[in-house]
Amino acid sequence: MDNLNINQGNKYQVTIHFEMDNEFMSFVPPHRMYINNLIEKGIIEYYSVSMETQRCWIIINAISKKEVTNYLKESPLYKYWTVEIDELFVYDAQNYRLPAVQFN
Repeated sequence: MDNLNINQGNKYQVTIHFEMDNEFMSFVPPHRMYINNLIEKGIIEYYSVSMETQRCWIIINAISKKEVTNYLKESPLYKYWTVEIDELFVYDAQNYRLPAVQFN
């Protein structure tokens, strides 16, 4: 499995469906602080949100689905979520490729 760091375990794709209300919006700032902390620690690799569809996608490095769930439960927004967790078999992206060779 290329691109997997053995020290980080496996990679998981998390798909979150959420419902927003005024209370939800009050939890966004502390949630973003929590997500930023996980990004800085290398636990979260990608985090994206669609307000149009009220979905979020996260790539998380973890040992197990249980560990992923434990990370998610720490978010102040967790009670608003319906969560799907899938272990990834292949994970590839442009930033894992060598830069294109440019001749002078």
